[in-house]
Amino acid sequence: MKKIIQFGREVKQEGQKVTWPQRKETLMTTFVVFLMVLAFALMLMMADWIISSTVKFILSLAH
Repeated sequence: MKKIIQFGREVKQEGQKVTWPQRKETLMTTFVVFLMVLAFALMLMMADWIISSTVKFILSLAH
């Protein structure tokens, strides 16, 4: 039981050492994440379009 209480105290001490980001930094990081997700989604969409167009073209040659 003493080990559990000691562990709880250590967790609390470590939690107090954490430095949380400012609101501006959090908003900027969130914006960058959304921007990167959008860019990656557009890249995947273009890759999918290119691959599907290529496959359709190759299959159309067989007929």
